Amino acid sequence: MRIAQVAPLWERVPPLTYGGIELVVALLTDELVRRGHEVTLFASGDSVTLAELASVHPRSIRLDPSIKEYNIYEMLQLSQVYEQAQEFDIIHSHMGSAALPYANLVKTPTVHTLHGIFTPDNEKLFRHAKNQPYVSISNSQREPRLELNCVATVYNGIDVDSYKFYPQAENPPYLAFLGRMSPQKGPHLAIAIAKKTGWNLKMAGKVDVVDREYFETEVKPHIDGKQIEYLGEANHVQKNALMGGAVATLFPITWREPFGLVMVESMASGTPVIALKLGSTEEVIAHGETGFLCESVEECISALDKVAELDRSTCREFVCNRFGVKQMADGYEAVYRQILTDRFAKNNGHLRKPKIIGNMHK
Repeated sequence: MRIAQVAPLWERVPPLTYGGIELVVALLTDELVRRGHEVTLFASGDSVTLAELASVHPRSIRLDPSIKEYNIYEMLQLSQVYEQAQEFDIIHSHMGSAALPYANLVKTPTVHTLHGIFTPDNEKLFRHAKNQPYVSISNSQREPRLELNCVATVYNGIDVDSYKFYPQAENPPYLAFLGRMSPQKGPHLAIAIAKKTGWNLKMAGKVDVVDREYFETEVKPHIDGKQIEYLGEANHVQKNALMGGAVATLFPITWREPFGLVMVESMASGTPVIALKLGSTEEVIAHGETGFLCESVEECISALDKVAELDRSTCREFVCNRFGVKQMADGYEAVYRQILTDRFAKNNGHLRKPKIIGNMHK
């Protein structure tokens, strides 16, 4: 099958540090290539991939201070994709609402993975394009009131083998927090949990420009380098070690997190997750087995008394069985197959029918 994968230009694929969407795109793209598909990845020019790479800019936009208008490069990329649409059997967009106006202008079908959240502004465009095929990354992410054509839920996956398993926490014990330093991710709540219990807390994550004031006022004043440590942005090895050595990873989000890759990465490392019960957390954490789902900060504190009872190998096995690259790629292959089969039938067989290789179109 000839597939176009379209990634945001903000981070390289895969990201050097923080970037959940870009990590998922990288893993999916390479796995599809390994399965024999012809894949073109549209992403920043510094991306590393087994696919053919096409880019309108040589580096990730976030690392280029000369760029003032991100949307210009986004439009250039999408123009490049859809000018070549006839060369692909299917286009897979990870661009949120940005690709929606382009998709109906070509015959090649586009499937959109919903990585983000709905806003009063982007809802207008989603409603306008509600009949295009969408994939949600959790069931809780869906908004039935929008009547979108959600054809499947495919959970994000990770390369579990690339995460070292930590059978026990380090000594002295500590709690971990990994994520963007923003109100939605709740680092201020992680700090509150640590301070109320006396636990040491090690934190890592990027600070976006829009979150700088929040970080300076709500997080930075509590960082003392002893009980509360901030380690900056962490690469793959660093975040694996940070979470793997912890007694628990705190995930005190304040919004409807569509998926939350940190939870999966922590469990793959062997470390259970204590999370506030919002968004996808109920779908990602097995309560009482791989972590605890809590209604409040007080419940998170109480969960700390029980977290040592959880089996760390169960955490990793849970991820292997549910959130691996294989499961993710299987899910998307099934989506591609269904979209192309439905399209062929709708057009009474007048379109070129892809060849079948095993169970799969190509």
